Amino acid sequence: MNREEILRILEDLSEGKTDVNKAFEKLKYFPYTDLGFARIDHHRELRTGYPEIVFCEGKTLEQVRDIFRHISQSGENVIGTRATRDKYEAVSSAAGDAVWHEEARIISISNKKREPAKTKIAVITAGTSDIPVAEEAAVTCELLGNNVSRIYDAGVAGIHRLLDNLPEIKECRVAIVIAGMEGALASVVGGIVDMPVIAVPTSVGYGASFNGISALLAMLTSCASGVSVVNIDNGFGAGFNASMINNL
Repeated sequence: MNREEILRILEDLSEGKTDVNKAFEKLKYFPYTDLGFARIDHHRELRTGYPEIVFCEGKTLEQVRDIFRHISQSGENVIGTRATRDKYEAVSSAAGDAVWHEEARIISISNKKREPAKTKIAVITAGTSDIPVAEEAAVTCELLGNNVSRIYDAGVAGIHRLLDNLPEIKECRVAIVIAGMEGALASVVGGIVDMPVIAVPTSVGYGASFNGISALLAMLTSCASGVSVVNIDNGFGAGFNASMINNL
């Protein structure tokens, strides 16, 4: 529930367009609800512009189902990251309008449409193996009200693949660059575009990549200006930050 919706409810109450009981039903979950195992933060959108997002990994099927059901019943959009198909099926049994984004491992329920941003976000991967993390970023961006240009398998081993897509990339306002192995793609993109670059190291690679640590350190020590870095495999964090930049 955002500030405008709260003010509208209070205005309707003051003008006699709704009664106290109906206003109470809409406001009773504000600012949070204690489910015992989780405290649902209904105040999040008012503070940050985006509703609370559910990290599904480590939660039981019943916990994920009940969290989704409660947030959805309050009229908010719901996004759940790092989900599995069985958790989606549990949510779907309680909320039939749930959507499963399989490659992104995201469950979503859209109760309200967001006004899309006028500018786009580029999501670029070094290789095909990075696509699951890229889809987590891209779907997060889309669910938060952004249009996305997907440019996959454009790593430095064949740099012409990136350069061929440079006009499309330059039409965007922010770029998310996702790479494993040595993580070089973020520096390359950062050196040829005039927009913020959010780098995502992935755990893709052979032994000396140390499950993404090599890419993480390479991105953190990039000499290209304007490159910021999120945690290993954190497509969601990159998508969320890119959305905030794109909607400034």
